[in-house]
Amino acid sequence: MKNIAILGSTGSIGTSSLDVIARNPDRYTVAYLIANKNVDLLEKQISQYKPRGVAVIDDCAASVLRKLTNGTTEILTGIEGVEELVQRDDTDIVISSLVGFAGLRPTIKAIKSGKNIALANKETLVVAGELIMELARNNNVSIIPVDSEHSAILQCLIGEDPATIAKVILTASGGPFLNTPIEKLKTATVDEALNHPNWQMGNKITIDSATLMNKGLEVIEAHHLFGLPADKIEVVIHPQSIIHSMVEFIDGSVKAQLGVPDMKIPIQYALTYPERTVSNFERVNFTEMGTMMFRKPDIEQFPCLRLALEAMRAGGSLPTVLNAANEIAVHAFLNNEITFMQIPEFIEKAMNDHTTIMNPTLQIIEKTDRETRQRVRSLIQHDLRSE
Repeated sequence: MKNIAILGSTGSIGTSSLDVIARNPDRYTVAYLIANKNVDLLEKQISQYKPRGVAVIDDCAASVLRKLTNGTTEILTGIEGVEELVQRDDTDIVISSLVGFAGLRPTIKAIKSGKNIALANKETLVVAGELIMELARNNNVSIIPVDSEHSAILQCLIGEDPATIAKVILTASGGPFLNTPIEKLKTATVDEALNHPNWQMGNKITIDSATLMNKGLEVIEAHHLFGLPADKIEVVIHPQSIIHSMVEFIDGSVKAQLGVPDMKIPIQYALTYPERTVSNFERVNFTEMGTMMFRKPDIEQFPCLRLALEAMRAGGSLPTVLNAANEIAVHAFLNNEITFMQIPEFIEKAMNDHTTIMNPTLQIIEKTDRETRQRVRSLIQHDLRSE
């Protein structure tokens, strides 16, 4: 029996993780739930899964939850409460699925406490990949990817000599704007951008999928997870989302991992790794699937992918700038403050303004994140005032 703590229990990964745990009551138990401020859903999760404690980042939301639960559950508040829960001795695995930069410090605390990490928060490796991987090695901690693409690569590499890898190929659905001309992207609405054809995800990651930034972040994540240089990581558009990723070897053979677009499959694999267990999840029906298509991504149509590749090649603190600028720009787009095609414009401005610092410490990473957010907010506000 493994005790699970979920960072981001009310998000799409968190709710899917709880579904997986509920299907395997003899293998897992919910130890702790951590959320930002979705009190209504968190109360339902407490009632159903009866965790030993919860942490709520937002103080006001925590106060509301205390009244709703009437003292029946331990409730901690703020980032301090989150960090306390992930370090407790009665946790075996931490599912790290808080959205964005917010997942970095709790994940570091969990690693330092010797907890194995099921990682869904790709931003943690984007902004601090070298630091995180070194911490994991030093603390004898496993970091098992939950992202379907990285889970696929992990599965394809089992039993293989890393020296025989020619390249890994990350697949991307292309999102809702795959066949949309650039001119029409300039007037794309929030509702259109949130209408993903294959996956049900939170708003931020869905916009990242629409811009292909999500794939750019995943390339940086793969670089750190698997220790691969930029020239050994490729992105291919695959609209059906059946092949989740592939590995090409030096003899020309290719391994691919296939499955329906359902995050519960890689979540369960991350929890059971290196074993596999039975599930009743939906299966691929090859006779009804039809044609699978592949194409090269258009970086003029999706400049966020180009920016992510540039940040990865530069390294140092630049991926932190990329991530922070993207988080602020996506938030502004969701609030109808900027247009869809302005997202990469503000990210590129922030990257051009930054002097890259190599081998940044956690303090430098956090300082760079704060300053970038302030810079991009200022740029957006200036743009709004000039309209």
